[in-house]
Amino acid sequence: MAIDFKQPSWQADRYAGRHVAPVGAQAGARELAANVYELDPGAVGSPLHVHHANEELLLVLSGTLSLHGPDGTQLLPAGAVVAFPRGQAGAHSLVNRSDAPVRYLVVSTTNSPDVVEYPETGATLVVLAGRRLAYPPGADADQKPVVAEAMRAAADRDASPG
Repeated sequence: MAIDFKQPSWQADRYAGRHVAPVGAQAGARELAANVYELDPGAVGSPLHVHHANEELLLVLSGTLSLHGPDGTQLLPAGAVVAFPRGQAGAHSLVNRSDAPVRYLVVSTTNSPDVVEYPETGATLVVLAGRRLAYPPGADADQKPVVAEAMRAAADRDASPG
């Protein structure tokens, strides 16, 4: 299915000044995500984060985007292409620090599950097929009782006739 890349169908805004059009899904992609973002001046496209299962490729379509990553902060003009591999080497944050709108395309793999870390806040997001689970800092649970309860449940299940 063909879509109009220059006039995409925008989703309802979840965050102020950040507009998203899921052009990959709209075109019928199944194994790749492709989203056009438009950021108003001062808007954040994404906070600093690290994907552990997916990599992303960014293409700046118009304007100048501020990228913060492992190598510091740099300005990306229209036409710039940057890859974000999975893991710490791909950590990045995108902000429009200019006085004009910025538009960019992000294409990514859609491996699931994915674990996304937010180093500046200590939060973690677990992305499953059709579901996202957020864990704020300090939400760690002691694994031993959780695993012990699962083992008891398995023993009980296997012990029951039938």
